[in-house]
Amino acid sequence: MAEILLEGRDLKKYYPVTKGLLQRTVGWVRAVDGVSFTIEQGKTLGLVGESGAGKTTTAKAILLLEQLTSGSILFEGKEVYQFSRSQLKTEYRPRVQSVQQNPWSSMDPRMRVRDIIAEPLVVNTKQSKKQIRSRVLELLDQVGLGPADVDHYPHEFSGGQRQRIAVARALALNPSLVVLDEPVSALDVSIRAQIMNLLKDLQAQYNLSYLVIAHNLATVRYMSHSVAIMYLGQIVEYGEAEELFERPLHPYTRALISASVLTLPSDDEQEIQQIILSGEMPSPLNPPPGCRFHSRCPHVMDKCSRVVPELIVMGKQWVKCHLYG
Repeated sequence: MAEILLEGRDLKKYYPVTKGLLQRTVGWVRAVDGVSFTIEQGKTLGLVGESGAGKTTTAKAILLLEQLTSGSILFEGKEVYQFSRSQLKTEYRPRVQSVQQNPWSSMDPRMRVRDIIAEPLVVNTKQSKKQIRSRVLELLDQVGLGPADVDHYPHEFSGGQRQRIAVARALALNPSLVVLDEPVSALDVSIRAQIMNLLKDLQAQYNLSYLVIAHNLATVRYMSHSVAIMYLGQIVEYGEAEELFERPLHPYTRALISASVLTLPSDDEQEIQQIILSGEMPSPLNPPPGCRFHSRCPHVMDKCSRVVPELIVMGKQWVKCHLYG
């Protein structure tokens, strides 16, 4: 079994809702509400769910861009929130990097490529200009670009090339974990496979771990070793990628897969018809009681609106659903 690189334990992030001149707190938006997961060294965890499920907030918590309300993040077995400022600067932040969704807005249009990629090295290391330039050229080569590209500006590149530059920048400090927030959704379909293959090749070469956040289930299935399905701030199903896609347990997971380009196996080996969920995802300000999915679930039972489902382990998966009580 691979070594656990990062672990999230019961992560919660609540945002206050205020009212009036005195900004009195009248409620809480439960963006992330009790999420636990592990990311193994050299492996990829895919995080899936609709907009508003809490995926990006979870990623921001890992990147320390959001302060958790409660919960623990463990990096190589050490509690991140107990790190000193110097430990965060040397032992955590350089080793946890990110690649954002939009390659057009994730880099300064006034900076040349050499400066974009070199910035993490300039800020975090004491290397000479010659060493930094050598490292920049090495990184460009690793992502399929050449020495002639260093003096160009971002607008002179295609979307796929810009995302390659973003990947090179993320790799500058030799990270152990890279958070990929919708890494190919803004790219043309013809370019997506190239970037995903590049990321997989780099993972194999450097034993990288990835957290992949994506709406596209085909992307998640292709890149992930394990998958977590999020709904309204909570993980409702978790398991190994192939097992989860071949045998989805939670009604929400089945609905997501049926709505995608993937086919869902059934007992008679016929393609299952698309499952249409009623209504919209409820507000995280006032989540439904019991199972949070019960207001949209095609298999809802009486107790679903009253009793919070327990975690049920089934083989290599676990699920929170009363169908498996």
